[in-house]
Amino acid sequence: MDRQTKAELASERTCIVTRTKGAPETLLRFVCAPDGAVVPDLRHKLPGRGVWVTADAATVAKAVKRKAFARGFKAEVRVAESLAADVADLMRRDCLNSLSLAKKAGQVVAGFAKIGAAAQDGSVAALINATDAAQDGTRKLRQVLRRAGADVPEINLFTEAQLSLALGGANVVHAALARGALAANFMSQCRRLDLYLSPPSVEAVEPIESALSATVDESIG
Repeated sequence: MDRQTKAELASERTCIVTRTKGAPETLLRFVCAPDGAVVPDLRHKLPGRGVWVTADAATVAKAVKRKAFARGFKAEVRVAESLAADVADLMRRDCLNSLSLAKKAGQVVAGFAKIGAAAQDGSVAALINATDAAQDGTRKLRQVLRRAGADVPEINLFTEAQLSLALGGANVVHAALARGALAANFMSQCRRLDLYLSPPSVEAVEPIESALSATVDESIG
């Protein structure tokens, strides 16, 4: 076994529910707070011993139901029944914070006309649609992007109210993401949230991964 393989194995973590092993980025870390509450550690930075759960909501819910955290920590712990939903809320908040930063850096435009203009100059990396957006408006924007040769992935994870708050506007229903490091970080976090809420097939992941790779490459270059 070569050195790299040993290092990879050493970095693997085991899910306390499924007992399957994986790289840390494919699992969620939880720590036990001083008051005994189980707390998600999305950035893997909180102090103390952690336990790991496969990064999807269904498995987190199973960990709560099966009292897997008490066994994992070998101690009496307090676990919120809403833990799976709480993790989703934290991930969503991180995504929206990243989107706000990308907007401030000029890597996000909102509004039909601005998205159309960005499509024409080839700067659109992804289309963001509010989950409560009208289907007709979304369809028309897709047509605009495709006519401009920008057949890009779509992000459908946030409500109009959430997008409006993150982007500092009113009634933000659609936005376009341009290429850049902050935009790449937002897309990465969205992919993680999407996997957590509803693990997609390989075919569904590939378009976002391809766009993310292109975004990262251009931001580095």
